[in-house]
Amino acid sequence: MCERAIELSQLQNDSPSLVLDLGCGSGLSGAAIEEAGHHWIGVDISQSMLDVALKRRACGDLEDAEVLLSDMGLGMKYFRAGAFDAAISISALQWLCVSFSSTDNPVKRLLVFFTTLFSVLRRGAKAVLQVYPETPNQMELITQQAMRAGFFGGVVVDFPNSTKAKKFYLVLSCGVALPYQPEPLGVQGPQQSVTFTTQAKRSGRVVKRKGKEWIIKKKEQYFSRALNKMSSQLSLLTIFDWTCSYYFAASKSLVYD
Repeated sequence: MCERAIELSQLQNDSPSLVLDLGCGSGLSGAAIEEAGHHWIGVDISQSMLDVALKRRACGDLEDAEVLLSDMGLGMKYFRAGAFDAAISISALQWLCVSFSSTDNPVKRLLVFFTTLFSVLRRGAKAVLQVYPETPNQMELITQQAMRAGFFGGVVVDFPNSTKAKKFYLVLSCGVALPYQPEPLGVQGPQQSVTFTTQAKRSGRVVKRKGKEWIIKKKEQYFSRALNKMSSQLSLLTIFDWTCSYYFAASKSLVYD
């Protein structure tokens, strides 16, 4: 999904750009940004996920990994105006539509987020935000607040007829109308509207509101699995390096003897 977001952002390949990764987690999206030849700064609400990203940087798995602890609903208040050439977000924006307390106002939080995001992007920069909206009204609310903040753009739906592969990307341009119409994947002809159906409705379960702690815990579980997989790969590399060093020393000893 991150590779697709980078593709939709239309970044120049001949020179590195500075990308803001919203909801960066442990740096999985950041690794894809680096692989594409760009630099990045990430923000996330989970300190434990940011600690994993910093450990990955210490191990050399990430080059940049400049990360900040921040709630997107409070705005991008740590950056100067026009600092970024693009912004991406993978599976994070929809949480701004959820009220975790009586004082949370999704409409206000979304507007604060988009208004401050608009200010930290240079004019003409793209923001590509992958979301999982539960209802058409939720997607409409997100889009309306983005337009109120000054963005141009719309929603690109990849594989709209697939239950598992369907993905929603809000593609925005900062202060300038998009000079092109992004082409969705898995569609022949003009893009068609799709029906929003939550997993809870498909399975017949009763939807229960989940708190902020549950969301953070769930993210930690997902990224912990990815970290364990990465650790096992590093262990195999360590064994391989030790084996090579052993045979090299043994061969050296045979030559001198």
